[in-house]
Amino acid sequence: MARIKFLWLVAINIFTFSSLFAQQSDSAYVKENYTKIERSITMRDGVKLFTSIYIPKDKTKKYPFLINRTPYTVAPYGADKYKTSLGNFPAMMREGFIFVYQDVRGKWMSEGTFEDIRPQVVNKKSKKDIDESTDTYDTIDWLVKNIENNNGKAGIYGISYPGFYSTTSLPGSHPALKAVSPQAPVTDWYRGDDFHHNGTLFLADAFSFMSIFGVPRPMPITPDKGPKGFEFPIQDNYRFYLESGSVKNLKDKYFADSIKFWNDLFAHPNLDTFWQARNIQPHLVNVKPAVMVVGGFFDAEDAYGTFATYKTIEKQNPKASNILVMGPWYHGGWVRSTGSSFGDIEFGQPTSTYYQENFELPFFKHYLKGEGDFNPAEANIFVTGSNQWKKFSTWPPKDTETKNLYLQPNGKLSFEKVQRTDSWDEYVSDPNSPIPYQDGVQARRTREYMIDDQRFAARRPDVKVYQTDTLTEDITLTGSLLANLVVSTTGSDADYVVKLIDVYPENTPNPATNPKNLIMGGYQMLVRGEIMRGKYRNSFEKPEAINPGEITKVNYALPDVAHTFKKGHRIMIQIQNSWFPLADRNPQKFMDIYQAEPSDFQKATHRIFHDVHNSSSLTVTVLKQ
Repeated sequence: MARIKFLWLVAINIFTFSSLFAQQSDSAYVKENYTKIERSITMRDGVKLFTSIYIPKDKTKKYPFLINRTPYTVAPYGADKYKTSLGNFPAMMREGFIFVYQDVRGKWMSEGTFEDIRPQVVNKKSKKDIDESTDTYDTIDWLVKNIENNNGKAGIYGISYPGFYSTTSLPGSHPALKAVSPQAPVTDWYRGDDFHHNGTLFLADAFSFMSIFGVPRPMPITPDKGPKGFEFPIQDNYRFYLESGSVKNLKDKYFADSIKFWNDLFAHPNLDTFWQARNIQPHLVNVKPAVMVVGGFFDAEDAYGTFATYKTIEKQNPKASNILVMGPWYHGGWVRSTGSSFGDIEFGQPTSTYYQENFELPFFKHYLKGEGDFNPAEANIFVTGSNQWKKFSTWPPKDTETKNLYLQPNGKLSFEKVQRTDSWDEYVSDPNSPIPYQDGVQARRTREYMIDDQRFAARRPDVKVYQTDTLTEDITLTGSLLANLVVSTTGSDADYVVKLIDVYPENTPNPATNPKNLIMGGYQMLVRGEIMRGKYRNSFEKPEAINPGEITKVNYALPDVAHTFKKGHRIMIQIQNSWFPLADRNPQKFMDIYQAEPSDFQKATHRIFHDVHNSSSLTVTVLKQ
């Protein structure tokens, strides 16, 4: 045992040393092979955006631009201070592009006023009518005309918020823009990205992010003079948010009226024109550049935006060059890890390396340099469970069969509909004792919860568990999931969380190297989970109370999946009414939850129906073998 521990420590030290050596090597490469200049590029309305430009020293050929627009700073600042690496990964840097990093309007060293997910201006009547699309256009126009030795072509990439800025380059794109890769792009902050899921506030993310990002600051400013991180008085995030009492209490105690976006949340609880204006999807028409949308199935922030962006471009631009790449990654994991594993789950191969070598670098080389063969499938998908890359001509795939997984009495789950009548499960949900989103104690929201073991939740009486018999053959689910719940509650509102889970056989071996002492026999791997606020079951614009005691249908979509439930495994569905502090608590009565006081949170008795007349189910899409 001592020898195993010694070898484990040696391995960690070798990995750490190798990483540090690689960083030092990359840093030296940047300085030796690129010249850095800094410019303030004037937009059409006169506002200047701070831009760092890294130009290859090799003048024997012309280079395309590769642009990253960000609200997170282009640091380090100073023409003699260089980034340690360029692009999404070192191979991009060594390939050679003119790398451009820009502080977006109103952030850091750029002038102007920042606006979160700035709305598009549809009818531009003057130079004052600006949006992120015009800022991108003006930036590219200046670059092509003012930077020597460029080949007249530009590409844009970005992850998360920079993914949003990548998407916004598409409406009215500059003629020089040839390739765009929105990666985990922020797309709809009300229906499914970051801060809301189906109208439910994602509390931990919204509070922790805006407590730093949303703090007002003088402009321009460098990061060293910017706001410092929020100091949580309690390190257990479950306790911190629960003991705060309500979202209103949090705002009153820590933010008051200092953070504009937090005030916007309170002013716009429903899907009104404020949120509608901040949805880029309707504007994704006449797309001309080639597009590669990238994301991770286990992305805790923007899995919704990835699928929504790809599908919208596909629907509104049937002739556009638009492909999808999805892997078993957390937020940005395709360039921030090897992708060989995530959490407790092994994938048997470095999926991120495969992505970088076969998709991202070839994509930009082909469209910006005219080099190499780039003939990907329409949808390039890593299917977990079977741990295989699959190529599909459409997404979701065509060769599938839609089925329903029906909830059954006695915790059963089956593709066969229940034939008995008057069948339901009944339990009590108490928002003052909410169900945690993950086992253990965390100081911050973790990314691993997206794939973690759900046995801790299955043990609670307020989580209803349904599972199939042991599978006699592999079942692969690809594409959309639709929860079809038939429920009742003694309250007048409720949240509903549906989780799709892969249950491992009891004889599953533990990992060979097992520092966490995992027990993989009976492991309940979360494949997909999503929440729905009951009052929005019919409309996000016009919430409706649930009539207490009345049988009610709550139907909603979960983000797409690609997962094989192997022979010998079981399929499980868990249903619960809180997911804390990932999502804020529902007081279980119809009201504006942003105005809820601690005294408003009340217990409610819930029923989930599963009989011949009222069948609760999960609609899945089964890939034909």
